[in-house]
Amino acid sequence: MDYNILGYAIFITVIVFIIVVVGKICYRNGNIFVAELIPDHLDLCQQINKSLLVSYYLVNIGYCAMTLVGWETILSSQQLIEVMAVKVATIVCILSVLHYLNIYLLTNTIHKLIK
Repeated sequence: MDYNILGYAIFITVIVFIIVVVGKICYRNGNIFVAELIPDHLDLCQQINKSLLVSYYLVNIGYCAMTLVGWETILSSQQLIEVMAVKVATIVCILSVLHYLNIYLLTNTIHKLIK
């Protein structure tokens, strides 16, 4: 049995699900967050949030594609589970860092522009 092909299929399915669900949640909540930062410019808030969503998808899809290129040969089901856990955990950690970085940068940038 070719564990790499199985791993790719599982990885892509799980990661696409995570990326889409987290993207929708961040987009929905981001509209509220950005609208509170810039209350009088709702069109600008929508454009900022849409730009963040597109950037989010591009960065994550690109990173996932690069992750697939660097996989070692998987020889057992145990190794498959280990590799999947590490790869998915890495993506989730990157997502969380990017999320908090965006919040920090948006908050500081908007406050500097307002003052």
